[in-house]
Amino acid sequence: MSTAVAVRDPKKLLGEAVWDREIKLLTRDYLMDSVMAGRLLGQAVAYLITAMETMGEGLELGCGELVDVAVHTLILDTANYAAFCEKYNDGQFLHHIPEIDRKADGTVMRTAAVVEQYGFEVDWPLWERDSSKCSPCAQGTSCH
Repeated sequence: MSTAVAVRDPKKLLGEAVWDREIKLLTRDYLMDSVMAGRLLGQAVAYLITAMETMGEGLELGCGELVDVAVHTLILDTANYAAFCEKYNDGQFLHHIPEIDRKADGTVMRTAAVVEQYGFEVDWPLWERDSSKCSPCAQGTSCH
């Protein structure tokens, strides 16, 4: 008999007020409804926390363009992003250091699997959309 594993809730981890704000920013700036914005934001939060928790392990994590929309929305809300880093990255700011060209090396799907291993529910269609384009994250930088 297996025991149920608790799934980490990105909305709870981000906090309801910040969550609601990021949803509003996503729907303001991109052609999407609040349901899609919530799906993307949930994956972005899961990805960023996983990146923070695996810092220095050399995993070379990176999300695809679609999830990256929500990552950028949170990053650009700098006060909330700084507080997020303070809370989930031992006070260290997690920098975003993108390459110019996207890699085509399986990074996106490998990252989704790691996110799932770290206790988050993965919305696979959002990750699969960019599985062949992959991430622009610079190798060896531990960026996101």
